[in-house]
Amino acid sequence: MSDGPIPNGPKGVFIAKDLAIAVKAGQVTSDDGLAAGQIQPASLDLTLGTKAWRVRAAFLPGASHRVEDRLQSGLALHELDLTDGAVLERGCVYVVKLQERLALPTGVLARANPKSSTGRIDVFVRLVTDHGIAYECVPDGYEGPLYAEISPRTFSILVRKGSRLNQLRLRRGAGILDDDTLKARQRSDGLVSGGTEHIEGGLRLSVDLSQGLGQVVGFRARHHVGLVDVDKVGVLDPKEYWEPITVPDSGFIILDPDEFYILASREHLRIPNDLAAEMVPIDTELGAFRVHYAGFFDPGFGVEAGSRAVLEVRGYDAPFLLDHGQTVARLIYEQLTDVPDTPYGTGVSSNYQGQALRLSKHFG
Repeated sequence: MSDGPIPNGPKGVFIAKDLAIAVKAGQVTSDDGLAAGQIQPASLDLTLGTKAWRVRAAFLPGASHRVEDRLQSGLALHELDLTDGAVLERGCVYVVKLQERLALPTGVLARANPKSSTGRIDVFVRLVTDHGIAYECVPDGYEGPLYAEISPRTFSILVRKGSRLNQLRLRRGAGILDDDTLKARQRSDGLVSGGTEHIEGGLRLSVDLSQGLGQVVGFRARHHVGLVDVDKVGVLDPKEYWEPITVPDSGFIILDPDEFYILASREHLRIPNDLAAEMVPIDTELGAFRVHYAGFFDPGFGVEAGSRAVLEVRGYDAPFLLDHGQTVARLIYEQLTDVPDTPYGTGVSSNYQGQALRLSKHFG
């Protein structure tokens, strides 16, 4: 277990300077050293290593096992080398060893989520650790490797060593804002506008199916299309991969089972520079669908002009009617340890600042 100044600082989600200290203290390491841009305002991009395995099923190793123990027990079907790139096929499950590893001190936890661009192409990515009993969560004191469980659901993808599909947040203590605090911050900072303010167990968001977005209110993914190279920006023709959804005369759309949709929130969000936010990925009380694979919102998101939340929606087993203005997601806010020097949208790579309805960065 690594020692250092990190456990004794202020509570909250680590900002970039905290992450840099953690790297210097050896609490976060990478096989080839961290690359430029990996440290974001309040998160760390994780990178794929060279070794991947196609596996029979998704799994958690359990308290008594390492990930490689499970792979060697018959779950791995074959091994892939990502050095020069490899295709991960839709409908299959893969485990990839990441280049990063952790040596967390007592009192510092970590949580992961897919990057926004990963969720928008319907690639399901979850962090797995040795002896892990829950996805995406790394307990304090953990020392060991990190793995990504990757399941492309709609498009087959081309990845390689260094590809960035998910991201990690470190945090000290519990800093989630309760509803009363959120209401006070709504009054002082205007966390949400353009929709209905609804704070209950976090900030509730609704879907926009109106002409407020223009004639196109969403996209439905097409089947049997080409590869998506996750590292290439703006090179794909959206018409080949997506079917536009126009404003429905009825005021609703029907989500078909096991289909993938890109929609947008009615509300415009502002994440103040001293806060971070996360969208709850599964909230069964809101309907028979899953919303938002990529859950992290950085400090500064939407501060300049307000940005909508893009909703990555997948239907479950039965058709489901989705009305304009229906509540579809829940956002929780967390305190940061400090205000980052460079928030989202100010000099960092910010593909989705000021967004409305927008596909992933891979599409031109």
